Amino acid sequence: MSEVLVLVDHVDGDVRKTTAEMLTVARRLGEPSAVFVGQGYAAAKETLARFGAAKVYLADDAVYTDHLVAPVAELLADLVGRTSPAAVLVASTNDAKEVAGRLAIKTGSGVITDAVDVEGADGGLRVTKSVFAGSYTVAAQVGTGTPIITVKPNSIPAEESAATPAEETVTTEVSEVARAARVTSRTAKEKSGRPSLTEAAIVVSGGRGTGGDFGPVEAFADALGAAVGASRAAVDAGWYPHSHQVGQTGVSVSPQLYVAAGISGAIQHRAGMQTSKTIVAVNKDAEAPIFELVDFGVVGDLFTILPQAADKVQQNKG
Repeated sequence: MSEVLVLVDHVDGDVRKTTAEMLTVARRLGEPSAVFVGQGYAAAKETLARFGAAKVYLADDAVYTDHLVAPVAELLADLVGRTSPAAVLVASTNDAKEVAGRLAIKTGSGVITDAVDVEGADGGLRVTKSVFAGSYTVAAQVGTGTPIITVKPNSIPAEESAATPAEETVTTEVSEVARAARVTSRTAKEKSGRPSLTEAAIVVSGGRGTGGDFGPVEAFADALGAAVGASRAAVDAGWYPHSHQVGQTGVSVSPQLYVAAGISGAIQHRAGMQTSKTIVAVNKDAEAPIFELVDFGVVGDLFTILPQAADKVQQNKG
């Protein structure tokens, strides 16, 4: 059975949910082999084993974390040459997508981004993804080299399958070109107590209708244990940080529940959230385009609706 390489998405050993989803996919395609780059493996080991990693390649040399993504791409290219895997899976994050692109060039392979499902078909792989700002769902296949696939978070249910992974420490000769850009300092991101936007099961986003007051959006999100997002209009106005922008030029999310408050539903925003499992909109304008997309719509003032909803959630918790 061929190996399937999975680049572990983690922060100092705190494994993100996307990795569990990718390991679940990898088990369908072959033997899951996790590639753990950086420090913190001791904290990650139990999670990787629980979700079925049959093997773990450990790359803890500082060269992979002291520089940008190029050394990681060279490491994966070396592993592809050594193991001839059935596929390489990485998370659909900005850094990992760059790794995927570099790896594709180095190995002469095809790459498919933002997959929402992957399965074996006709001796190859069949990848399902959304295209044209989410207007269509298509099936795609890689015709050249090793399939390199970036997997969209929250698209594939993670399934546990306990394993006892073999461990192998690996390294590669990193080129001087890959070392050209160096990380000179790091600043810890201020913690909000909310889940990561790309990994959250529930996302509550605010738009132009907030008028810059995200208080009700944040309060409702906190009641649900949700992440907070924002439309491009809200971000451009300086009302919320760009890192929280949901849309074609921001972050793509696919949670179980997405709540759009005061968001009109422009195609740019829809492209980043319309693969969500359930979509709820709150908007004063009954003709807003967002209502064409939703499972549930509330025509009303978000400053009235959201506090009432938050209170009701808190009551039900009690």
